[in-house]
Amino acid sequence: MNVLFLCTHNSARSIVAEALLNAMGRGRFHAYSAGSSPRENQKPHPLGLQVLQKAGISIEGLRSKSWDEFATPDAPKMDLIITVCDNAAGEVCPIWPGHPATAHWGYADPSEGNAPDAEKLEAFRKTVHMIRRRLELMINLPADKLEKAVLQSTARELAKD
Repeated sequence: MNVLFLCTHNSARSIVAEALLNAMGRGRFHAYSAGSSPRENQKPHPLGLQVLQKAGISIEGLRSKSWDEFATPDAPKMDLIITVCDNAAGEVCPIWPGHPATAHWGYADPSEGNAPDAEKLEAFRKTVHMIRRRLELMINLPADKLEKAVLQSTARELAKD
């Protein structure tokens, strides 16, 4: 199952979700991430990468990219698209090939504001924990809950946890 995580800049929450699901998915899931408007030369947030590495999650190949990469005919076909920030959830998305299921799992931006790095690092730790909990629920769902006909309602129900 291909899952695309979306956020505005694709530097924190969506990158974390991509890395976590690829590590946790046991080959059943392939995760991607993108942003609606990544800044020029945008890179994954170093504190997010640090928390992932400390948790034993590979950061190999993670990069910030535009969601336009996934709206082309030759892009991988997504089964599920999950927005992880409220800004991206409210934006007009491209028409995705294959019309995948969609859901919104909102998380506060751990990189936002002018807090000291120690506070931001703790915010990243909490965000990784929250995303991991929800992904654990998703990857352990029975196969019938992941079928295309029920996937959207299942993914949206997980947002209520």
